[in-house]
Amino acid sequence: MGDVSLDNVNEMYLDVLKEIGNIGAGNATTAIATMINAKINMKVPKVQLMDASDLGGAICPEDETIVGIFLEVTNDISGSMMFLMRMDSAHYLINKLMGMERDIDSPFEEMELSALKEIGNIIAGSYLSALSNLTRLTLLPSVPYISVDMAAAILSVPAIMFGQYGDNALLIETEFGDDVMINGYFILMPDPESYAKLLASLGIVI
Repeated sequence: MGDVSLDNVNEMYLDVLKEIGNIGAGNATTAIATMINAKINMKVPKVQLMDASDLGGAICPEDETIVGIFLEVTNDISGSMMFLMRMDSAHYLINKLMGMERDIDSPFEEMELSALKEIGNIIAGSYLSALSNLTRLTLLPSVPYISVDMAAAILSVPAIMFGQYGDNALLIETEFGDDVMINGYFILMPDPESYAKLLASLGIVI
């Protein structure tokens, strides 16, 4: 199998990636609805396969403060993954989860950061589960790390990690909520060999 790149990934693979995005977002929405005990609606996710260097501009202005939850993926494939939320979405989720009405400009306390880390872990697990079910590969996430910082600073971490794995990243933009819609961004970056293994497990040859 030749090298996998943005130039030679075919439409069938992109369709599969979109299906992974749909199933993962659905699983994540169900899990979050259970956590906050509320009915949640979900819009169809937007899925893009893009150059890792273009991720920053695709999500938000680089000087905007966001929440990032970062994990590494191991076992049948290797790579990194990250879930990003804007501050208003993160505060809204925490307020719903913990039954509070704290201002969105207030800094997160330790308990809130732990809750956000768990939310990110559940969302990331939902996407990994969708990917695992479709590919029949075993995918294991590492312990999650959380950061609240400017987007440029947060995305510099996966950019460095992604540089070890390859140039391509899968970006899934999700929007879910009840009376308030929450935007979240899921990034998956397998290494080049893992791209080939993902394709082979789906019966796709480039």
